[in-house]
Amino acid sequence: MARFFIDRPIFAWVIAIIIMLAGGLALFKLPVSMYPNVAPPAVEISATYPGASAKVVEDSVTQIIEQNMKGLDGLIYFSSNSSANGQATITLTFESGTNPDIAQVQVQNKLQLAMPLLPQEVQRQGINVAKSSSGFLNVIAFVSEDGSMDANDIADYVGSNVVDRLSRVPGVGNIQVFGGKYAMRIWLDPNKLHTYGLSVAEVTAAIKAQNAQVAIGQLGGAPSVKGQQLNATINAQDRLQTPEQFRNILLRGGGDGSQLRLGDVARVELGAESYDFVTRYNGKPSSGIAITLATGANALDTASGVRAALDDLTDSFPAGLEVVVPYDTTPFVQVSIKGVIKTLIEAIVLVFVVMYLFLQNVRATLIPTIAVPVVLLGTFGVLAALGFSVNMLTMFAMVLAIGLLVDDAIVVVENVERIMSEEGLSPLEATRKSMSQITGALVGIGLVLSAVFVPMAFMSGSTGIIYRQFSATIVSAMALSVLVAIILTPALCATLLKPLPQGEPHVPHRGLAGRFFGAFNRGFERSSGRYQRGVKGILARPWRFMGLFAALTLVMGLLFMRLPSSFLPNEDQGIMMALVQTPVGATQERTLEAISKLENHFLENEADAIESIFSVQGFSFAGMGQNAGMAFVKLKDWGERSDEQSVTAITGRAMGALSQIKDAFIFAFPPPAMPELGIGSGYTFFLKDTAGQGHDALLAARNQLLGAAGQSTLLANVRPNGQEDTPQLRIDVDVEKATALGLSVASVNATLATAWGSSYVDDFIDRGRVKRVYVQADAPFRMSPENFLQWSVKNANGEMVPFSAFASSRWDYGSPRLERYNGVSAMEIQGEPATGVASGDAMNEIERIARELPAGFEIEWTALSYQERQAGSQTPLLYTLSLLIVFLCLAALYESWSVPTSVLLVAPLGILGAVLANTFRGMERDIYFQVAMLTTVGLTSKNAILIVEFAKENLEKGAGLIEATMHAVRDRLRPIIMTSLAFGLGVLPLAIASGAGSGAQQAIGTGVLGGMVVGTLLGVFFIPLFFVVVQRLFNRRLRAGTGKE
Repeated sequence: MARFFIDRPIFAWVIAIIIMLAGGLALFKLPVSMYPNVAPPAVEISATYPGASAKVVEDSVTQIIEQNMKGLDGLIYFSSNSSANGQATITLTFESGTNPDIAQVQVQNKLQLAMPLLPQEVQRQGINVAKSSSGFLNVIAFVSEDGSMDANDIADYVGSNVVDRLSRVPGVGNIQVFGGKYAMRIWLDPNKLHTYGLSVAEVTAAIKAQNAQVAIGQLGGAPSVKGQQLNATINAQDRLQTPEQFRNILLRGGGDGSQLRLGDVARVELGAESYDFVTRYNGKPSSGIAITLATGANALDTASGVRAALDDLTDSFPAGLEVVVPYDTTPFVQVSIKGVIKTLIEAIVLVFVVMYLFLQNVRATLIPTIAVPVVLLGTFGVLAALGFSVNMLTMFAMVLAIGLLVDDAIVVVENVERIMSEEGLSPLEATRKSMSQITGALVGIGLVLSAVFVPMAFMSGSTGIIYRQFSATIVSAMALSVLVAIILTPALCATLLKPLPQGEPHVPHRGLAGRFFGAFNRGFERSSGRYQRGVKGILARPWRFMGLFAALTLVMGLLFMRLPSSFLPNEDQGIMMALVQTPVGATQERTLEAISKLENHFLENEADAIESIFSVQGFSFAGMGQNAGMAFVKLKDWGERSDEQSVTAITGRAMGALSQIKDAFIFAFPPPAMPELGIGSGYTFFLKDTAGQGHDALLAARNQLLGAAGQSTLLANVRPNGQEDTPQLRIDVDVEKATALGLSVASVNATLATAWGSSYVDDFIDRGRVKRVYVQADAPFRMSPENFLQWSVKNANGEMVPFSAFASSRWDYGSPRLERYNGVSAMEIQGEPATGVASGDAMNEIERIARELPAGFEIEWTALSYQERQAGSQTPLLYTLSLLIVFLCLAALYESWSVPTSVLLVAPLGILGAVLANTFRGMERDIYFQVAMLTTVGLTSKNAILIVEFAKENLEKGAGLIEATMHAVRDRLRPIIMTSLAFGLGVLPLAIASGAGSGAQQAIGTGVLGGMVVGTLLGVFFIPLFFVVVQRLFNRRLRAGTGKE
């Protein structure tokens, strides 16, 4: 094949140009993202039961829906929580690779079975089913710069004009609105109702009757009488529009012309639909929305779509209203990807420098350099065909591939030059001879490197998706690289290279360059001589050095076990969050005071590093309620911050300062490396009450676990991600008394629910938009337990019966947020490993503590921790498979069991280097390190193939074992050092990266660089030894004839 293209160089160029064109076109179409879609698809069901407590929501909504979620394809786990504000949320998580649309449809079908069993009020509010991912894509705040709009005005404008437009942007999943639209609020006065003898039910019935749209029909509708000349629509009553019209609703009219109107028994105003949230931007009143990405959507495309939609809307904003983005996960993605592209270019330049140093000939150096764009662009084409994106992982794989792909071209060029110099052949003849020698080695190297990465693609779960990005990119780059080395490189060698005078290894240089290269060559020759003497010395004492190798392998094993394990390195993403939790039962006012202290800390103490802070009272990831709050902090650009102002440093200082606030628990944390896999970094698990022992027993088990975790030196910040039990007022209705007084239990319940929980009656029209009408007790009549006695219910005889006649109230305890996991009561607990402890070790410690809990309680990992546990169990299998496949490929290629054995013995040396580098830099054994290790195995094996292949060939030509080995060592040292240096310098920019996204770059660069350096330095001495030892063990002829040498 190579010979065919040596004779047809233009054909070779045409193929290369087609590959580049295909890749170039694909490059513009490829989506860009931080990571591939790693998060398993999730579907979220949310329902609302106004006025219900967490227990009522759990029993009458959550459990009913959960029990119907049976027979869903690919469901891994589901969790749910029921809050005291009447919210029920059930999140079902499916296996990676499940089609999120089909999952959503299946969930919707199962939900239909549960619908008739749910309370009427829940069905009226509507139940939402959406594809969801955890964590927010961005948070958008709306501020009135001139103060002309208050928070309610802004919230109404945003709810009416912005939310719907943004929810139609492709890729937007859920939109969490902090604040609501206007609503018609009817605040009832119980004393006046009692005086006039009106029940709550009569008031709501009057509102419904007089605020209705009636369909009447037509004048002259068909069939009409003959000669009818008129046809017109008939309108009667319309929906009301203003508070004044609502105040005039007639509740009762007397025969004497007296009238009782709604304004006489209630206060009517245009208020807010929800009073749950108070939001501030840098301390100013504002409104805000948080956008969640739809499962499978591209973050950058969605964020730019949202920005474009906002730009369209800003022209029509009221004067003074401004839009700001206080929390955005996408700038980090763009900066990180730019960083990797810069690294890619640096790698290409460094590789070029190394090649020029060794080849000392611009033409010879150009040949491998031309291979780079052909292979890289071709790889982008393959990625597009596979449906992958340009992300951190595929770009890292490209950086690694640069070093690998020039290697193939270097091997070809170096061999052609060696033959020209030794045998004085023309470039064309030398290329023909060279390709007949090394085509086998090229295919072998390609197979080995591909074989190392192929098993990665078959891992399951999120880690499988991450590894697949690497394996597909590197394998396609390797395949293209071998193709280019067989098709294009020989054609270029035959046409571009100049003949060398026999005996001259390089094109002669003059002047300064001549002196430099002369000195370099002499130095290299001397080193090469010393190296050959060293190898001879080692081969003379094989077993002593095999013992040394065994010791090194043992050290590698021990160090490997001691490396702390984790999933992904943490990054400075330029944003952070803080959760605020005030004591149970704390009011909005108290929580806002704590949030003010939090805002002041960031705006005053960290003013140099912080751009903005957006705070929400009433919402947090740990639950909603008056005692919950949250802040989103945006830091200044990475270039404007010093190391002292990194996210980690700021978080540390914030935790120190905010822990002084006595009235609230405030917890600051950076977002996790992969936002879609969870909200915070660290580990997350559920403590499950599998035996159904009840809430109190679960609480006791949780406290026991937290106590033990607090004593452990391996764990830090272990905390429940929920809310503590709160005092709750319980109303006991004596049904016998109520019935005796002529009351129906339904009307008693309806009065209570409307007065204290608010009742959604119907809708009204406000400036052309449909909004809601709510009836509720006015604020002064629902502040203390005594107010409850002011209410009355109408009996069958039309008499008003006060609650004191048939009901009593008492205090008890209950949880404001109940959680369930996989259908049983549970509590979510989060935590972090202590400083310097690996997440894997911390998780083992949690499991140890959990084993000491009473029977019937167990823990189950969720989110990122679930994925980490899955990944950990697959890793040993992954390495074994990789090595086995490499072994089998080599055995098939060389028709020998001895060659692969001597090649693979070198793998531990490379791994030793990777482990040493990570140990010295204090880094962890994460996913990137595992990729680095496999890359190292591939590279060290590649060096071994270059020596072993030549030694075997010499052996078959009849040379003695030692002589054949020494000859291979002499010939192959230069290309080995050259390719290893090229690769090492290619990943150097990764290992020393800084700025945004540097955590991941260092993680992968350090391991590969360490493995490369140590694997090459030790490998060039040990590979000849392995070959000799293995040949003597395997080969009977050599064993019988060892005396000959």
